[in-house]
Amino acid sequence: MPWWGVSLVAAGTLATLLTAGAAALTLFVARTIVTPPKRREENIRILAVRPDDGTIVLSSTVDSRLPGDYGLWFAGDAGYARVGEILAATPTAVTRTLIDVSFGDLEAATRARLSGWYYLHPSELGVPTEEVAVQTELGPAPAWRVPPAEPRADGRMPWVIQVHGRAVRRTETIRATPIFREAGYTTLMVSYRNDGEAPFSLDRRYGLGDTEWRDIDAAMAYAKEHGATDLVLMGWSMGGATVLQALTRSEHAELVRGIALDSPVIDWVTALRYQGTLNRLPTPISSAVLALIGKPWGRRLTGQGRAIDLPRLDFVARAPELNLPILLMHSVDDGFVPVTASRALAEERPDIVDFEAFTGAAHCKLWNYDRPRWTMAIRDWLAALPLTGDPRD
Repeated sequence: MPWWGVSLVAAGTLATLLTAGAAALTLFVARTIVTPPKRREENIRILAVRPDDGTIVLSSTVDSRLPGDYGLWFAGDAGYARVGEILAATPTAVTRTLIDVSFGDLEAATRARLSGWYYLHPSELGVPTEEVAVQTELGPAPAWRVPPAEPRADGRMPWVIQVHGRAVRRTETIRATPIFREAGYTTLMVSYRNDGEAPFSLDRRYGLGDTEWRDIDAAMAYAKEHGATDLVLMGWSMGGATVLQALTRSEHAELVRGIALDSPVIDWVTALRYQGTLNRLPTPISSAVLALIGKPWGRRLTGQGRAIDLPRLDFVARAPELNLPILLMHSVDDGFVPVTASRALAEERPDIVDFEAFTGAAHCKLWNYDRPRWTMAIRDWLAALPLTGDPRD
């Protein structure tokens, strides 16, 4: 019997349980979840660009109506601009401040997508930035290293390792650099397998944190080798799932003093079922998708090198295992990763979780939407974070 026949039998024979169309849809969704995308949808139309008065008119969408400052990718990511304040809005159009155009011909572009990245390189913050490489098991992964503004008075050398989310790059995390730098932290913004900068894994598939944590473990080792006495891990979206895995699986976890999470995936089953509902997938198909990516028999169909251990990624169920301070920031109307699991973790562990629930912000756009509140939340949490004992002693 060929391998695909064995897989289908082990799965309870998908073709006999579901219609051929449903089976095809199940496989398509499962592969989409674990395969890094090659392009992002440009879901906003550019209606007018007015450089003389510094404005841009966009079609009215959920994204284009978000208050705050954002990046704007256009022309298939061949161009990048920054937009700010909403100046006028109608049911069909939104006029915003055009802050600048980093590169590309914006006036010739017709479609775009909004991004929370905003900065493209840490040097835009006016801070010294070093390009470094973290040696992972797959090879060198590029990272940015930014020193603290001043050495800490207590002589400690804390580092923060910033871990970006799914389908984006380390650029996403630049926004947090000034807060940690001012608090005396060295900032390490890392790449990890299959993100387009770090080396690919053999299967070129996401592990949703179940494999990526190994590259964060390597970053933790790098920090220790370069003098770090304490670590904070900060994860964005899937990066949240990844740092939680690193915390509970890394041999360097004794250095970690706290975890900061922005719009994190606390439980992938909850997040993927939410996405299924959002995309009007029948419940049986959502369940079959979870089986495909989470069971050993499914990996031959999805191209995964190994199945994803979904129960291990559920930190609502694993809440009793956590014992370090956690700053958890999430919008109740995230729109991509539901706040459900974040709220449940906060309710399970109010003794260690500081939960900042935003309203009105989109996924990983809390900084863009309410920069003062986001900044203060991290600053206050860091000020109260105990740095005790030297792990190297």
